[in-house]
Amino acid sequence: MTTDGEAEEGSMLIEHLGKRPVIHPGARVAPNATLCGDVTVGPGTSIGFGAVLTAESGPIVVGAHCVIMDTAVLRGVRGMPLTIGDHVLVGPRASLTGCTIEDEVFLATGATVFNGARIGRGAEVRINGVVHLRTVLPAGATVPIGWIAVGDPASILPPHEHDRIWAVQKPLEFPKYVFGVERPLEGSTIMPTVMPRYARALAAWHAEDRELPPEEGAADGE
Repeated sequence: MTTDGEAEEGSMLIEHLGKRPVIHPGARVAPNATLCGDVTVGPGTSIGFGAVLTAESGPIVVGAHCVIMDTAVLRGVRGMPLTIGDHVLVGPRASLTGCTIEDEVFLATGATVFNGARIGRGAEVRINGVVHLRTVLPAGATVPIGWIAVGDPASILPPHEHDRIWAVQKPLEFPKYVFGVERPLEGSTIMPTVMPRYARALAAWHAEDRELPPEEGAADGE
């Protein structure tokens, strides 16, 4: 992004459900990054190449002096906005959905943070770490490489501890919380029911999207 608040040529800014991205004049948005809908980017923040910030049915707010690295994917969803504080790093290939990231958090390459999770100030989620659905990771905590944080308060467990992870994860009710359906009986699946409905909803939500010229995503600096 240039100093006058225009996104670099090749950035895709999309008006979605009547909302358009608002980018502070002091932020940088790389060519081929995509910002869709009710996305706010604060001063001094950098959005990297290939990053996708999509406020599909809930807003995204990125604070000041953050770095959202190349190919990170951030999604705001209905009832679960995605909020990122100040001085936060979101690494390449990271995936964040409908969660709250407090100030000074470090999310390494491939980190995943699920719906309704909260990461406290100064916490770290290292390479390929996972913060699961509705999990609260306290300030200053660390999720080691490839480990999983699950529950409130969070248990931080290695991936081979599947039974312990599932004992905490199952009552968090991913199918109901995310898709509004009951968990299926053992051996059954929600996918034939949920995926057509989800695909139709996405098509409807995006039916009237409109690509904006770069200057329309600029804030006025006030």
